[in-house]
Amino acid sequence: MLGRILSDIEKFRMTEKNDHIVAALSGGADSVCLLLALSELQDQLGITLSAIHVNHCLRGEESDRDEKFCRDLCQRLSVPFICGRFDVNAEAAKMKMSTELAAREIRYRFFAEQTAGKKLATAHNANDNAETVIFNLTRGTGTKGIAGIPPVRDNIIRPLLGVTRNEIEAFLKERKQDFVTDSTNLSDDYTRNTIRHNVIPVLEKINPALFRTISADSDNFRTDSSFIESEAEKAYSRFSENGNTLRGISELHPAVRRRCIARLLTENHIEVNAGRIADMEKAALTGGKINLKGDIYAEAADDVLRITVIPKKPVSAGNVCIRAAQGENTFLNKKVYITYADINQYEKDGFPPCTAMIDADCITGDLVLRNRMPGDRIKLENRNFTSSVKKLLNSLTEPEERDSLCFAADDSGILFIEKAGIADRARITNSTKKNIDDKSSL
Repeated sequence: MLGRILSDIEKFRMTEKNDHIVAALSGGADSVCLLLALSELQDQLGITLSAIHVNHCLRGEESDRDEKFCRDLCQRLSVPFICGRFDVNAEAAKMKMSTELAAREIRYRFFAEQTAGKKLATAHNANDNAETVIFNLTRGTGTKGIAGIPPVRDNIIRPLLGVTRNEIEAFLKERKQDFVTDSTNLSDDYTRNTIRHNVIPVLEKINPALFRTISADSDNFRTDSSFIESEAEKAYSRFSENGNTLRGISELHPAVRRRCIARLLTENHIEVNAGRIADMEKAALTGGKINLKGDIYAEAADDVLRITVIPKKPVSAGNVCIRAAQGENTFLNKKVYITYADINQYEKDGFPPCTAMIDADCITGDLVLRNRMPGDRIKLENRNFTSSVKKLLNSLTEPEERDSLCFAADDSGILFIEKAGIADRARITNSTKKNIDDKSSL
């Protein structure tokens, strides 16, 4: 195993002579193996070595036990030891994030402070890489995600990435070296533990060489991803303008174009995901406008994709209700056109595009246009149940537009809701003789 670790260190140029390597040491099997392996290879690599430990103070006496174990191990190996203690629960509350994410944030921040000008070695192994690849596949992170954990990133190196957890434990057993076990790793409380305990065993039955296979695939994906990234870097420099615009990207290969779109989102502080990239790519090729978040939109026309701020239109204040007339009606800032027509004429000439067509014989009393009101309910066309309008709009529309949506109603209730549809009682049927063509200017 030491030979494979040494081979990977050389292959990925993890270290150079006279480097100071700081090994992240939790006390678990992986990190203890990392420290022992680097200690044994220290002279051969020409490096100096120290270790760093973080006590998250999450498990009481168990956390203190881990710290003492790491301190004693470093003393025995004559390796300088650095330790940081943090109240992660308190910090997580301040940062408004989960305990797991807060612990990671605190840990890597402390590592960065303590390893400036040095290299940080972490104990990620082939099992960790497989879990990461599977996790990213379920999230839809694209080529970068399925490339897995990089062997080198900035000043972080991962010498154990090519060895499995079984090999690590065999290595420690051979050297009669004990380690500590974090009790939280034995539960399924966290997503990665669920993958580790439930998903991986099933996949290993299909492919006993699962970790080797995924490691090899990750290496290939990283190579491919690196090439695409370099091409995307060139393309982004060529096609980007003012930090918020991409011009002429339709000529790019889709793999490169999508990386450019991802970078555009990142540089404008907008979350990147596969769905958003796909929507923006479609808009870039065909034109259109997409809401990204709040009042931030992506607009595309004439092969120009631009991220811009479009302030929301003010919503109505209070209840608005007007009697609907044939022809043009003004409802808030919208034009709504109502036409009464014979269904036979539409069947002869074809149905025009419209917002809604309802059976005029179903109208009772006056036809009005209004906005939503508390307690509104509707049984939509071809449904056998009545829906709360509030819940319906929550699932279909943005909060800022709900008070300005146009409703058509009569004395019996709602006939039509903009962006939701018509009431089942007013739908066109075989017995319909006269219908209303209700067309909005939006």
